[in-house]
Amino acid sequence: MSIQETILDNEVAIRLGFFFGTFAVMAVWEVLAPRRALTVSRALRWVNNLGLVFFNSFVLRLLFPAAAVGMAAFAAEQGWGLLNYYGVPAGLAVPAAIVAMDLVIYLQHVLVHAVPVLWRLHRVHHADPDYDVTTGARFHTLEIILSMLIKFATILVLGPPVVAVVVFEVVLNAMAMFNHGNVRLPGGLDRVLRWLVVTPDMHRVHHSVEDDEANSNFGFNLSCWDRLFGTYRDQPRAGHQGMTIGIHHYRDPKWVTWLPGLLALPFVGRITGYVINRREWRDGEGV
Repeated sequence: MSIQETILDNEVAIRLGFFFGTFAVMAVWEVLAPRRALTVSRALRWVNNLGLVFFNSFVLRLLFPAAAVGMAAFAAEQGWGLLNYYGVPAGLAVPAAIVAMDLVIYLQHVLVHAVPVLWRLHRVHHADPDYDVTTGARFHTLEIILSMLIKFATILVLGPPVVAVVVFEVVLNAMAMFNHGNVRLPGGLDRVLRWLVVTPDMHRVHHSVEDDEANSNFGFNLSCWDRLFGTYRDQPRAGHQGMTIGIHHYRDPKWVTWLPGLLALPFVGRITGYVINRREWRDGEGV
């Protein structure tokens, strides 16, 4: 049996193993040394946030049984994608594919902030009134489906090796839980790490209620994209203890905490004045 066949046969076990392992580490870390005091009961938020995660996983498996790994195997069999077409050696194709897919995730994240109808979906992620490991996986079902379709298109164009897709998926999920963690890194370590990867303090800025801060630090894994594209912000204006997490006009637990409200949130209210280039500070105007 080839490595690709082994990975395909065990893809779900590999991903679940890393997911639950990383989740357990971050959850314990948050309990032992939280960065901020939570404003909503952890039990209440976790039941609803994780309920959304499990619901999304069920829908994805129902709609896309083979997922991204299956698409990568199909593209390889057909010889589709740049890396397959040009026969790029695996030693170069794997890291190149991981970096390229991470750039696509960054651009996708910018896109869901820039297009009002997509922001309606993405604000389910931002409306969480607290910030912890479960926030990293809290996305509306329609956004998850859109993300998968974008991933499929990327794989067909790029032609990444199967192992690259598995590594990317595992790393992306682990990093999303890490950089959404309610944890503190020593200042010196944080400054060094964020030259390479997105740290919790770096990404927390992105979850501020203030537009200029929320429109910054879009990276999920590699931090270089924010620096290269001018969306990097070092620290929140009010500091990590003083900043407010969430969206200004969406504070009602009915919409931002409970699962039925999270599923309905994209269809509630109006999007007014939300633009990606609002990076100046207008106190109290966030949407």
